[in-house]
Amino acid sequence: MNPVLALGQIVVSVFLIIAILMQSRGIGLSSAFGGDSSVYRSRRGVERQLLRFTVALIILFVGFSVLGYLQTN
Repeated sequence: MNPVLALGQIVVSVFLIIAILMQSRGIGLSSAFGGDSSVYRSRRGVERQLLRFTVALIILFVGFSVLGYLQTN
């Protein structure tokens, strides 16, 4: 695999992990003590931007993976 692709995939994966962890909502002790995780609410503002950023990172990660696979074959 090209070192540039490998480095890009590592950087994108780190940011993807961070973005996914920032989205965890309703998980933990707050939901055990009656948190509002069962109530439907729409994503607004920062949550919507974070979701879009996460989707973009997923697309980049898949792109790096496919390019790395195509280079090895």
